[in-house]
Amino acid sequence: MRSDPSRFAPGFADGWCAAAQRRESPHFDARPPHMPIDLIVVHAISLPPGRFGGPQIDALFRGCLDTGADPALSDLAGLRVSAHFLVRRDGELLQYVSCAQRAWHAGASSHRGRTRCNDFSIGIELEGSDHVPFEPAQYATLARLLPALCREYPIRDIVGHCDIAPQRKTDPGPHFDWAALRRIDGLSPALFAAHPG
Repeated sequence: MRSDPSRFAPGFADGWCAAAQRRESPHFDARPPHMPIDLIVVHAISLPPGRFGGPQIDALFRGCLDTGADPALSDLAGLRVSAHFLVRRDGELLQYVSCAQRAWHAGASSHRGRTRCNDFSIGIELEGSDHVPFEPAQYATLARLLPALCREYPIRDIVGHCDIAPQRKTDPGPHFDWAALRRIDGLSPALFAAHPG
């Protein structure tokens, strides 16, 4: 069953968003005890690089990617990675890890003097790349998801992967429209201190 962004239900139960298609990943573990979830990290991913619409991202997050199927996937062999959410090009919302759990999305990272951002963040992957604009449907899904997350958790900042791992990562890339996020009703401009416009 596909999620329908136009009928977004913002409710959460045990960290699972009612509006998302649930696709459970084995790549998660427990957050540190009493750790507030106060950061959202926006990523971009395409598999194989620069191609959209295939099953490879889903397979990667679920631990069943056939890395021998395409030479461009060979360096992903053995990689154990996940995100809490994936927003497809058509706006479809999938969830792989409960927000109550630690998804493995940020890697070596730091924010506001704290390292290990996976401990206290929610990772949202957008199907995209550094080289092309994102789709209006993806921003529409973010416009529903981000306020819902901010109501559910004490979010202080919304940043890109590039902001917490600048030596390693460039996503969500130069085509990501941070101004579109700043215009979302119900989100404080203070959440976007890393991208003030």
